[in-house]
Amino acid sequence: MTMASKPDVESGSTYHQGYDNDSPDTEREALLPISRQDAEDKPPSPISPTHSSSPGFCSKRQFASVHVSVAFVAGIFACFLAQYAICGTNCFSKSPPHASTTTPVFGDTVNVMAPPYVGSTEVHNFPPTKPTNAFPSLFPTNVGYAGGTPTGAEAAVVATAPSYPIHSGAAQLVLPESLGNHNKGNKKTSKGFNLFRSWGNLSPWYTVDKGRFGVDAGPETPESCRVTGLHFLHRHGARYPTAWAAFGGPANFSRKLNQSANKWNASHDLEFMNEWTYKLGEELLTPFGRQQLFDLGISMRLKYGFLLKNFTESNTIPVFRTESQDRMLHSALNFAIGFFGYPFEGQYQQSITIEAAGFNNTLAPYKTCPNANIKSKADRGVWYVREWANIYLKDAQKRLQTRMHGLDLTVEDIYSMQQMCAYETVAIGYSKFCELFTEEEWEGFNYALDLTFWYGSAFGSPVARVQGIGYIQELVSRLTHTPIETHNSSTNATLNDNPITFPLGQSLYVDATHEVVVLNIITALNLSNFAEGGPLPYTHIPKDRTFKVAELAPFATNVQFQLLECSSIPNPQIRIIINDGVAPLTGINGCPKQKDGMCPVDTFVNAQKEIIANTDWQWDCHGDWTVPEGTEWETVTGDAPKRH
Repeated sequence: MTMASKPDVESGSTYHQGYDNDSPDTEREALLPISRQDAEDKPPSPISPTHSSSPGFCSKRQFASVHVSVAFVAGIFACFLAQYAICGTNCFSKSPPHASTTTPVFGDTVNVMAPPYVGSTEVHNFPPTKPTNAFPSLFPTNVGYAGGTPTGAEAAVVATAPSYPIHSGAAQLVLPESLGNHNKGNKKTSKGFNLFRSWGNLSPWYTVDKGRFGVDAGPETPESCRVTGLHFLHRHGARYPTAWAAFGGPANFSRKLNQSANKWNASHDLEFMNEWTYKLGEELLTPFGRQQLFDLGISMRLKYGFLLKNFTESNTIPVFRTESQDRMLHSALNFAIGFFGYPFEGQYQQSITIEAAGFNNTLAPYKTCPNANIKSKADRGVWYVREWANIYLKDAQKRLQTRMHGLDLTVEDIYSMQQMCAYETVAIGYSKFCELFTEEEWEGFNYALDLTFWYGSAFGSPVARVQGIGYIQELVSRLTHTPIETHNSSTNATLNDNPITFPLGQSLYVDATHEVVVLNIITALNLSNFAEGGPLPYTHIPKDRTFKVAELAPFATNVQFQLLECSSIPNPQIRIIINDGVAPLTGINGCPKQKDGMCPVDTFVNAQKEIIANTDWQWDCHGDWTVPEGTEWETVTGDAPKRH
């Protein structure tokens, strides 16, 4: 009998639990089991055949065919008698009369329990720590003989091309057939549905539709204008789940499956779970995430490469910023490889700010804002998500429970399965979990993440504006070419007061951060069009809502602060473009309703200075204030309750 192979799994039974202080609550979608008990004994070693040393071994025929036939028939008869002696006629009936503890019976079918390794963490550690064939000196990256290397002119798609290239999102990822492209004959989804755009902050970034944010203009340079500078803010690329989850969590769910593997069995469209293992790591960029940032770097070089001429003329190189978390640093480096090409050394300088307690950092402001680490203040979205999940996943829970025998599935488990679909897809390219849900249930999941971030990081959070204000101070400093006068927020005086590490007067800036910080900044800027309609309800999905996390803060989300000079409009202009969608600036004091979404830079700066002056870091981040759970208290500006 051939023994089936088992997945490559790690040993041990310790799980990493608890509150992770290295990232914000809303960045922690999962609790990852970092090791586990080997679920099965090692298979016995194969028995090696014994060979005779006699030179005549097998040289002569030992048995006739009749001997073999008789032995075969006798063996069958002996097996029959042995089974009958042990369990009588039950061995030969379709349904045994009593279900055993190890092999329960569901209906008329005998079901074998899930194997012990189901739900355990499967790890493929690459590269090996000490490969035996690694001889770097024999494989240099530069052997000379490069051939001709003359350079050409820089690209300027935003200025020269007749149209702006759109980004569709995720050509490398695979959709389930049941939720595939409607235009290719799929009858199960509506025309506007796209699964990859239904995962909130876990969606891959894509070009939003023209006019989606309220400005009927595209990201291409407006007529009679030219781009003079760019401040570019982006999120890291697709990653594995983070270390902790306030609700749901793929690793929580996998651990539940693994710990009770000897009690349950799945059938029908859940049958794949009988052999399923948890293949996700923790927080690192996935291959797809690396490609997202590489592609984003190439895209921005094609659009804005001409801005590098200013550095050549001033005999300087750009300074880009990121922070120390692994996914953040490698997102920035992959962006740089795309933007500058390999090798990028000597073409720019990468500033790496530290994300840790005690270090001021506008790209991770929660590290110096204590109230942003109190769950009742910073995790207000959890209450709304629980309530909403009980509504939109009610039918899914009943449906999937009929396919899971011996294990109760909670609504939170079902929500975790939806998270698993998104995380597995961006990590390994495809997930069977995606097939388990309807279009309506995916729309419900998308809205659940809107609730999470509206109340946790954006206009409905009492600590959103204050966390974004430090970056606004830096933006104003760069726009006005003047140092920050007072460091009274998350700004870092050591770095910001040094013209080498925080240069002024550059035509191009690139900063990498988390999605929660992007939403903090959007809130602090007072882009109030995204808050139209007031607080998000937990009872239903509001029609035509303006706040969608999949549009504002997906994986590799990016914000362009585009600076322009126009012959038809006096004074330098600024406009904000989020994932290729032009955002109206009419919520910013003094900014006009302009057809291309532009606002005079001076007007924009004065409005932001006013917002900075009215933001109380000490009270909002250190004040002893409270807010009740649920709908009893609301904000639509991202502000904490005012001082009494």
